[in-house]
Amino acid sequence: MVLQQFPQYGCFPRWPEDGQGFIHPDDVASAVRCIPSERVFRRDAFDGVYYHYRYGSVRFRLRPCLWLKVDAEGIDVGDRIETTGMGLQRELFVATVWGMHFVRRKGCILYRLRKGDSLIPSLYARHQLRLLTDKGTVRAGGVEHPTPQWTGKAETIKDVDL
Repeated sequence: MVLQQFPQYGCFPRWPEDGQGFIHPDDVASAVRCIPSERVFRRDAFDGVYYHYRYGSVRFRLRPCLWLKVDAEGIDVGDRIETTGMGLQRELFVATVWGMHFVRRKGCILYRLRKGDSLIPSLYARHQLRLLTDKGTVRAGGVEHPTPQWTGKAETIKDVDL
């Protein structure tokens, strides 16, 4: 038995099987609305019969079926991001990821963003985005500050040379 690593990402560009028998009976309405499409779904778990998928707030369960696996890029629907800009061609702003779509001809995921209540018309690639909650990639400061030295005595404003 092979232990699967979750989460996994992928899409259903075609209807996986004949009929709807592979869809959990309680999830038929939400699954039929979402597939087939180029949306990138997140597969979170396998309960022994059904895989559990989600796309933002939409959740559904499917029996094992054919799907197109996509490499994870570290960003999910609902994440807060900052655009990195492209010279003076695009403005920098903070937004929420509203959609993830796999573009087969480019071989990558493109992200649709929402800024406030409005959708941004352009699609963005991963290299154009910075995840705001990613603490591991915080840039180092550019200014070196001297380390304060403790002399052991209390100083007042009058004692310090200005």
